[in-house]
Amino acid sequence: MRLPRTRPRSLAGQLFAMQVVLIAAVVAGCAVFAYVSGSAQAEQTATRQVRAAAVAVADSPSVREAIRTPDPSAALQPYAEQVRRDTGIAFVTIMDTERRRWTHPDASLIGETFLGHTEEALRGETFTETYTGTLGPSIRVVTPVRDGDRIIGLVSAGITVDRVSSQVREQLGALALAAGGALALGGLGTYVINARLRRHTHGMNAAELSRLHDYHQATLHAVREGLLMLDGQRRIALINDAGRELLGIAPETEALGRTVDELALPAPLTGALLASEARVDELHLTAERVVVVNTRPVVGGERRGTVVTLRDHTELQALTGELDSERGFTQALRSQAHEAANRLHTVVSLIELGRVEEAVEFATAELELAQVLTDRVVGAVEEPVLAALLLGKAAQANERGVELELAEDSLIDDGALPPSLAQRDLVTILGNLIDNAVDAASEGDGHGAAGTVPAQRTAAQGGGRARVTVTALADGRELLLRVSDTGAGIGPEEADEVFRRGWSTHGAGRGLGLALVRQAAHRNGGSVELDRAPEGGARFTVRLPLGDRKATEVTA
Repeated sequence: MRLPRTRPRSLAGQLFAMQVVLIAAVVAGCAVFAYVSGSAQAEQTATRQVRAAAVAVADSPSVREAIRTPDPSAALQPYAEQVRRDTGIAFVTIMDTERRRWTHPDASLIGETFLGHTEEALRGETFTETYTGTLGPSIRVVTPVRDGDRIIGLVSAGITVDRVSSQVREQLGALALAAGGALALGGLGTYVINARLRRHTHGMNAAELSRLHDYHQATLHAVREGLLMLDGQRRIALINDAGRELLGIAPETEALGRTVDELALPAPLTGALLASEARVDELHLTAERVVVVNTRPVVGGERRGTVVTLRDHTELQALTGELDSERGFTQALRSQAHEAANRLHTVVSLIELGRVEEAVEFATAELELAQVLTDRVVGAVEEPVLAALLLGKAAQANERGVELELAEDSLIDDGALPPSLAQRDLVTILGNLIDNAVDAASEGDGHGAAGTVPAQRTAAQGGGRARVTVTALADGRELLLRVSDTGAGIGPEEADEVFRRGWSTHGAGRGLGLALVRQAAHRNGGSVELDRAPEGGARFTVRLPLGDRKATEVTA
């Protein structure tokens, strides 16, 4: 039968056991040290006490006078007992130089020989020894009694070792009580701290925490979405590799501990990260990317914070723009097919009516009109992507009653654009500028598209057909893309706002095109300028370096 595996003790439990053992060892060590030092101190105190008593008795004049009498014991015995009781020592023995006792706590032993050493005292010295006498082992001091230069007797005062030990035992009891209290308080404090640790570690042991950390690190580096965690002070507590990339934070830059304000992010994105309420699928632009931001506040615990997820929407946004263009092309082709069928019916009808010359003249005029722009674009712009974009946008503009023309000075030779200049960025820049210009030029009521504002049309605008003029020129150093329209134009007070994401006169969900234009230009080291077109509308000029592509500041 296989026994179930026992789960290792949690980290908090291991620390608790280790701390209890450590506290017990420290308290026991302190107790042993206190006992040893207390024993030594008690012995020193007893030695000083009996020495003081012996010297005081030996120096007493009454003792010297009593020794001179025929019966010294008669006067010395009461005196010695009085000193013994007053000082609390075990015995005070006064004897002659032959070691015969004149005093003793046991009166029956008076006259007998003193048990102990007296040689040093007979030489005039005071000394201490531990000796086993009639009262048992004792600490005693022997000192001479002098009468001038002559030694006439000896005094020995002592205290039994048992009494010293009893004093030490009393101190040890108090010490043990204090040690027990310290151990109990230490154990209680350790239990409280480790209970809190157990709550924070969810009862996991060291191996589980280490494995969790490894999984955590692997997940952070593997997940494709950006992950950002902010603490209660809106400082970065955690950020993964994808988050650094989406926010434009260099790998060598220390991000942990920095506030969101220090990241130099666009103001709307900074506001979303600092918001106290949750944000769901908000679209924001960084310097080079379109990101979808979701935030959720952390509720509970010691401090509140925010969890932020970031999804890269750049490629999807570009694909969406391309899909919109394809839809526009499809609608334009469907409309052109319908118009071509109408014209073909007209030619057939003229032929059936016998008006062949008029039919030929009508068909030739229509063919020349359709071919003029195609020949102009193909001859001036040899870059296939831009040429196709211009022809498609021209068809879309024509369906909306707007004439799209290519400026006379436009010229892009084949191979003039380097491979490092992404074709998708060119489509984003030129496509969005043309779309906005067509919207502005086609709306005669003064309500422009994203990037235009209501305004009164000028006299120059009022008489002619709505028109958008495109300039595409590559001179070897830079690529210039300029789009102007005959629309209402942009007021000076709005010039700084048109590139902000979400700015639009068409309501919510619009206003991303010009922001993407600025982002694509910045990503390729270029600039975007806005001024007034000669026709009275808005004119946007994008300059992209073709050689040294150092990022320049976007101006408006």
